[in-house]
Amino acid sequence: MPAAKKKALTALAYLADVDKHPPRPICVAYGDDAFLQAQVRDALRGTICGGGDGEAALTTYSGRAVDLCDVLDGLRTVSLFGDRRMIEIENADEFVQRHRAALEDYATAPSSAAVLLLLVSSWPGNTRLARELADSGLVVDCKRPAKSSEAERRAKKWLPQRARDCHGFRFSSGGAELLVERVGPDLGLLDQELSKLAVLAEGGTVTDAQVEQTAGSWRTRTVWEMLDAMLDGRAAIALTNLDRLLLAGEHPVAILGQIGSSLRRFSAAARIYADAQGAGGRVSLKEALQQAGILHFKLRDAERQLKRLGRPRALRLAQRLLAADLALKGASSAPDRARLVVERLLVETAAFAEGTRREPSPMVGAASR
Repeated sequence: MPAAKKKALTALAYLADVDKHPPRPICVAYGDDAFLQAQVRDALRGTICGGGDGEAALTTYSGRAVDLCDVLDGLRTVSLFGDRRMIEIENADEFVQRHRAALEDYATAPSSAAVLLLLVSSWPGNTRLARELADSGLVVDCKRPAKSSEAERRAKKWLPQRARDCHGFRFSSGGAELLVERVGPDLGLLDQELSKLAVLAEGGTVTDAQVEQTAGSWRTRTVWEMLDAMLDGRAAIALTNLDRLLLAGEHPVAILGQIGSSLRRFSAAARIYADAQGAGGRVSLKEALQQAGILHFKLRDAERQLKRLGRPRALRLAQRLLAADLALKGASSAPDRARLVVERLLVETAAFAEGTRREPSPMVGAASR
């Protein structure tokens, strides 16, 4: 039976706990995200070379110009100060292709005097070198992370430390979570947002309100305004914002993805609330929303919006999102049809919220008992 494929170490996972992943004789940082690759490189420099005079232990080459002999000589040269040296090769794709056989041989018996770091854009896992380093090296995936709960969790862990150490401010409470919600787990984009927020920091602190007002592009803020309008029963405003996004080039699939995570949290909160009541327990709407992942400073608005939707309708949100997602991936994948799918979801959800202004919501009655 073949051995299970080793799970790739992502840059987010590495940066979240650098000490857990010590340098190996050969390290590789591969992928298309230049910011992540630079962060991994800097972390390795700090671990191997330290600061101050440690920079003397670092030698950087361009992979397009360096000779293999120079690299091997540098790796085998013992430092006069007894510490390890670091040989770093930027744009190393061509270097690896030209000297793959020699690197494979070196990987079986590397020098203990230095660490070799290869910065490459791609790293095929089916080569002998990749298989060897999967066990004996440190290989970090620096591809731009897709939006996922795990990537967001790691970004939220990284963000406060980055704000403190590199931008000189702290978040007051839930600002880091909101920033990742607005921007996503792309550390390069998040770092740009931190640069903007650092200008606003008063007394070294950025408030949640400042993050909410400035974070993300106008497109990101428009998505949130559209979501709020939809949940408040204001269909016309929601459709106007949708039209602005589509005219700016946003694809309906991307828009659905951005609002989908929030709507699923409302559906999850309704399920938590209903299950607790069914089991004879007691849970408030606020507690249910917190358990579903709603940020604390959005709880008041979220509680009001959930009451407007009502429990039966909120519970059906997940099914409606699934139906919309399947439609966009199937018969309604063409742009015009895809637009209609998203419009229908907005209008129907807004109609639910608008309708509860005139009829009692099951959430309201249950919450008051």
